[in-house]
Amino acid sequence: MESAEVSGGPLESTVSGRGEWLVGPGASEEFLNGGASCAVEAPADPSASPAHPRSRTPAAPPAPDASAPSRHPRAVRAPRPSRTPGPSRTARRVPAAAPALPSVRPGDNPDLAPVSRGFLAKATLVTAVLSVAGAILGLARDQALARLFGAGSETDAFLVAWTIPEFASTLLIEDGLAFALVPAFSLALARRAQGAPGDPVRSLVVATLPRLSLAFVAVSALIAATAPYLVEALAPGLPDPALAVDCTRLAAVCVLGFGLAGYCSAALRAHRRFLAPAAIYVAYNTGIITAMFVLGGQWGVRSAAIGVAIGGGLMVLVQLPSFVRQLCRKQIAQPESGASGDRAVTAALVATVLLFALCRQSQTLIERYLASTLDAGAISHLNYAQKVAQIPMTLSMMLCTVTFPVVARALADGDIERARSRVERDLALATCMVLLGAATVISCAPQIIELLFQRGAFTARDTAATADVMRVYALGLLGQTLTGVLVRSYFSAARPSWYPVAAMAAGIVATSWIGAWTVGPWGVCGIAAANAVGITVTAVLLLAGMGPRSVPVRKRGALRELSRPVRAAVVATIAGTFVAGQVPSAVPGLAAGGATVAAVFVLLAWALDAQGVVPALRSLRSVTRRLTHGRCR
Repeated sequence: MESAEVSGGPLESTVSGRGEWLVGPGASEEFLNGGASCAVEAPADPSASPAHPRSRTPAAPPAPDASAPSRHPRAVRAPRPSRTPGPSRTARRVPAAAPALPSVRPGDNPDLAPVSRGFLAKATLVTAVLSVAGAILGLARDQALARLFGAGSETDAFLVAWTIPEFASTLLIEDGLAFALVPAFSLALARRAQGAPGDPVRSLVVATLPRLSLAFVAVSALIAATAPYLVEALAPGLPDPALAVDCTRLAAVCVLGFGLAGYCSAALRAHRRFLAPAAIYVAYNTGIITAMFVLGGQWGVRSAAIGVAIGGGLMVLVQLPSFVRQLCRKQIAQPESGASGDRAVTAALVATVLLFALCRQSQTLIERYLASTLDAGAISHLNYAQKVAQIPMTLSMMLCTVTFPVVARALADGDIERARSRVERDLALATCMVLLGAATVISCAPQIIELLFQRGAFTARDTAATADVMRVYALGLLGQTLTGVLVRSYFSAARPSWYPVAAMAAGIVATSWIGAWTVGPWGVCGIAAANAVGITVTAVLLLAGMGPRSVPVRKRGALRELSRPVRAAVVATIAGTFVAGQVPSAVPGLAAGGATVAAVFVLLAWALDAQGVVPALRSLRSVTRRLTHGRCR
């Protein structure tokens, strides 16, 4: 049993006996509707309101009050399926919801309950805490790898095999299948909430899970069989290819575990369950760290590959109870239907999302291919720098992880305006978060690497080389975050779109050409620069293509809003670099530089009225006032 689980249900802001947060239809929609609060709050009991659209026995309207302004008796009503007037091209491309049956009410079916501001805050907090815990364990994993095996040919061999779990996590958990399965489950939940015959959710699972499981097993076997050819293609200049082949075959097992974990994560997030999906990387990194310390003396760096396989299995086990519980939920009795449960997951949709994720992750292949021609340790320096530099991007994407099912559900219900408002707010918030982190990484890179890795076989020379690479990597963090936020808008309607694939392919071409040109004179820093330019090209193309093929974001307003935190981040980076350089020790230098970056960025963003910072400051002020008022009482 889980100790706490964020969910959406018919109750408002309460804790159930199982420790689940339940948020119901009476909760505020202010956060979803761009900050505009509702004038009239919905009653807790839908059947008790004479104006509720699904009331079975309509009641007479109350007598008018002469002292109060006149109000139409239908002031409180269900939201319209779409706020877009007329049969526009955008509206035609978004699947409309089926008509609701009058016998199914929000009180009867929790799938009808809208998400609230409180629910999103709690879900984001749970996701943030567990994601930070997973990231800390990921750093501990990299620290253990550096301490036990250094940054030489042995770790280079393992990091070539590490390409397998990197690709698998992107294709099967983080992006890839999630872009297809979350909208598919959201559509199935919308049809279930509307009283569709049978159970669309169970039909979807029955139609897709067995086929995908067979595909995961086949891919794992194929990788293990072709491991020598993969190693030769990925790193032709590797000093010890035999060790890389062994690690690749051991790590290939994780494809099955990652695939099943990604399927469970998508289903649970669509059901508004975020605790178990957020805990998967805690379990994963725990398995790797344990295997390295227990088996490292006998198996060497192969123990890390064994840990990858074990961690993949733990990712499934940590989600299995919640997944089974959602499938066993009691449903409203309906006659069975012969409709196919997998109609939302078409071959074209799966092909587009997997190709996009494959193209995005292929940047890692390009980097390691180019780095394999350099001195020993180059791949390790790239890996450590990338892992640390991506932490701000990972943290900034946590909100989007929570809101992606919200956008998908809004489009499944036909509410385009709510989806657009949510995406625009995600852009503002994620941009501010990643720019603050990027400014800190650039300003304090030597101190961060020294504090995290400089011990054991990881020398001061490795620290200097890794810090230089990390600073260059950080220049592409904004592009990484924008790509992650915007691509969800293209796939949230559960329809295939080839434009994101083309945009990502253009970025890969830019990365390849620039990397081949800069690796000679600049070495690993040239490879990192190519990565930053390539992903920025993709982000620009995705933003330019927003419109009928995705959620119709207002592009000029988005660009105007993005420019504000960018200006603040530039000034904060300069100030933080100067302050951190004045302190010789790593810990005080990191503290001084990080505090300077945070203070300068927040003050400038507030002065520029950046929408990703101003609401947070207002919320902090409100919480402070409440706490002060509580102490005074």
